[in-house]
Parts: sequence; C-alpha cells; structure tokens
Amino acid sequence: MGYMIRSVLLLGVLTGLFLFVGHLIGGKTGMTIALILAGIMNFITYWFSDKIVLAMYGAQEITEEEAPWLHQMVEELAQRANIPKPKIYLVPMEQPNAFATGRGPGHSAVAVTTGILQLLDRDELRGVLSHEIGHIKNRDVLVATMAATIAGAISYLVNMLQWALIFGHPRDEEDKNPLALIGDIALIVLTPIIATIIQMAISRSREYLADETGAKISGDPLALARALEKIHNYVYQIPAEVNQGTAHLFIENPLKGEGLWELFSTHPPTEKRIERLKELARKMGKLY
Repeated sequence: MGYMIRSVLLLGVLTGLFLFVGHLIGGKTGMTIALILAGIMNFITYWFSDKIVLAMYGAQEITEEEAPWLHQMVEELAQRANIPKPKIYLVPMEQPNAFATGRGPGHSAVAVTTGILQLLDRDELRGVLSHEIGHIKNRDVLVATMAATIAGAISYLVNMLQWALIFGHPRDEEDKNPLALIGDIALIVLTPIIATIIQMAISRSREYLADETGAKISGDPLALARALEKIHNYVYQIPAEVNQGTAHLFIENPLKGEGLWELFSTHPPTEKRIERLKELARKMGKLY
C-alpha cells in the first residue's frame, strides 16, 4: 500500500510542477495546448503499447501446444491474481529478461526471453511471471502513461519558451532584463531534468510494488529474489539492443547505469529489491 501512496504523491508532485511551469511559461492557453498534445501522443502509445513493443522485439506468441507447462503456470498465477490469463510471448534475446505489456488486465501479455528460459528453474520463472502479472494487476502501463503525459506536457512548455527566446519574443516586457533571461535558461535546462527524475521515481516505485504484489500472488518471495539475483548477474554480461524508451518494462533494467545515473534509472537497485523480498518472506513465515 505504501508504494501505491508514493506513486500517487509523486504523480501529484509532477502535476504540480506542470501547473507551476505552465502558468509561468504559457499561461492557461499554453498549458492546455501542451497537455492536449502530450495526451494524444501518449494515448496512442497506451492503446497500442502491446502491439508496438512486441513487434519492436520480434516477439512470437507461444501456443499452448508448444509449452503447456508454461501456459499452466501463467493460468494458475492469473487465477490467483484474479485477472484474465494474459497471452504469452517469446522474445528472441539471449539476455535473460521479461516484461509485461498491454493497456489493462483484459488486454495484456507477458513476454519472456530465450535467455531467461535457459537460466531460471521453474520456481524462479514462476516468481518472475508473478512479478509481471503484478504489473498487469496494478495497471502499471496506465500509471506510466499518466506520468509520461505530464512529463511530456512539461517538455512541450519548455520547448515553447526555448523557441520564444530564440526568436526574440520574451514572455512580457519585464522579461527583457538579463536576470530574467538567466532564469528562463535555468528553467529550460532544469525543469525537464526534474520532471524526468520524478517520472523515474514513479517507475521505481511501481517495480517495488510489482515485486510485492507478485510475491503475494505466487506465495514465494524467495523464488523471485533468487531469480532477480541470477538475472542481475547475467544481464550486463549479455548486452541487448533495447530501446531506452522501453527499458522500464523489463523486470531488470537491460541498460547499465551507475552512480548519479541511478536517479534516472527506471528500476531500483536489485540488492534493495532482494532485501525487501526477504523481509516479506520473513513476514510470511517463509524465512527465519
């Protein structure tokens, strides 16, 4: 529940930043235009997200005849989560990873890479699938789209200010002094960075929530913890060509980032995720 509240609060902060910057730069008209443009783009992405992402990675649907055990596993987890069974896809990628996509529980899919099927045992794979089904149950694609819409609207507003400065049209007569110009430049540079940091914080919060939800669905937090440790150890040894805009979908960030770049990471540190899963296992009486 705490992760859900945190996501709502972060969305609120992002919305507040949009309203502040919007009023400062474009007034009500500029804010409305920016929000509509961002909303249209992200609505299209949200509505067709499953088809876009699956096609991007050359994913092929796995039929029940090809892997009956995998279908049984997904069906059992979906029943435990009280959602319709998602479709199952195979991504031809050596890097061990997995993701969920789709606009909601009724239109969803889970995808696993060839690498993850080779690396994990069935209990660990079940833990990974429960995490992905947790994403579907929590409607994380919708939450991510909301965050992307607001962050995108902020970017449009900042671009409006940038072009206004390039073509010599200050926001008003008082903005013609050097200090106002410095303030506008700072706004152009810093605002998108702040919005991105908040957006990534929302993504990390949803990963924690999916870990917790998935562990409760499967009833085996330690299996997911073992899977995350294995995936983390292999993911950077086996590079993958991944579109940065879809990195947040994967159970483990397929793109490496360290130090300051963790602020812009779509995923929390794996060590922290494992520790939280172990703590959940203790509460569930699975670890002493």
